[in-house]
Amino acid sequence: MAKLFTQIGVPVILADDNESGRERATAATGVEAVSTATARERFSEVGAVVTSPGWRPDSPLLSDAALHGLEVLGDVEACYRLDRAGVFGDPRDWLVVTGTNGKTTTTGMLAAMMAELGADTGKRAQACGNIGLAVADALTAEPRVDVLVAELSSFQLYWSSELTPDAGVLLNLADDHIDWHGSFDHYAAAKARVLTAGHAVAGIDDAHVRALVAATGREDVVGFTLGTPADGDVGLEGGRLVSRIGGEALDLASADGIEPAGAAGILDALAAAAVALTQGAQPKHIQAALDAYRVEGHRGAVVHSAGGVDWVDNSKATNPHAADSALTGAGTVVWVAGGQLKGAAVDELIAAHAHQFRAVALLGVDREILREAVARLAPGVPVYVADSTDPVAAMDDVCAFAAAHAQPGDTVLLAPAAASLDMYSGMSARGDEFAAAAMRHC
Repeated sequence: MAKLFTQIGVPVILADDNESGRERATAATGVEAVSTATARERFSEVGAVVTSPGWRPDSPLLSDAALHGLEVLGDVEACYRLDRAGVFGDPRDWLVVTGTNGKTTTTGMLAAMMAELGADTGKRAQACGNIGLAVADALTAEPRVDVLVAELSSFQLYWSSELTPDAGVLLNLADDHIDWHGSFDHYAAAKARVLTAGHAVAGIDDAHVRALVAATGREDVVGFTLGTPADGDVGLEGGRLVSRIGGEALDLASADGIEPAGAAGILDALAAAAVALTQGAQPKHIQAALDAYRVEGHRGAVVHSAGGVDWVDNSKATNPHAADSALTGAGTVVWVAGGQLKGAAVDELIAAHAHQFRAVALLGVDREILREAVARLAPGVPVYVADSTDPVAAMDDVCAFAAAHAQPGDTVLLAPAAASLDMYSGMSARGDEFAAAAMRHC
């Protein structure tokens, strides 16, 4: 954002309490970087505060800014306003994807569909937001990006007020980031801002999402479902993705061969297809995109197979809702889990899948919460708890236990139901350690 503002001639002060972070920021941008205490003393010099989305609303710098009458907005909101004001030429098309789980896959699928459509229309589409390329970089990219397919978090949506996407989809909702938002209702309200889109799409198999759609009072929201679609919705019929937007049935694509396999992948494909249809995509664009789409790492890939046992890395399952999707249909598993639960409850998850557990191996800061729940809800299942806080040693220990208990036909499934930053630099690093440990022990 500092680079973007500098490029368009807007003076910037960068605030960071990490001294080395300030030094790196200044070296990278040429922008003055100060402590948050110094920044608060200089409020008279600025007209607005743009926050990194991870900063909580009660962060002292942001609270003080609001008390001084300064507007506090997020990076995506700032980008949206600049784009709509024509700062970068004709405004882009904004397609926004959010939800608790499936955001990255849906965004990737939708970007692929829009790229197929773009081959006919000349509009260049780009996945951005939390899927690699920052929105700010997408706005200034050369050649020009005409369609921003943006994966946005609840944090980014919380810090947005005027953002009104051309199309947006709310995939699903479950407990996540409660520690940041303070309650599920506040978290859901942030996500629901995507339903202000010109074309709104929603996962109507999810009761929370249905309630939020009803609260909007809109009757034009396109629903997507694993069931037979009603008029105005997209769903499944006879193993095919089918649209009934406009009432008439339109065959879109085959449900076979969608990656990732299973219900979660099909739901993501339905969501992406529904949004793409609102933008003029045809079945040929949707089918071609799904044929070519491959799931990214740490989202259910088999990383090792030996002795009739598959080792599956779903490190991206960073909350119970995602872990539920990973476990559904996985058969008998040795479940590897643990990390930062972020206030989310796990009883429902464990009760639903207790019958699948050959054994359970736990690590991370909230391992005892999981151990207690497994002991209570899946009695008799062997459980191992790694007490080491070393990321390599802990993963090695749980994988050694998993290798000793898995039987031919089983899956050793890393689906942590928790975030990774208590021990790892991110979910990718956790998945990489799992894959390496799997190969050491089989």
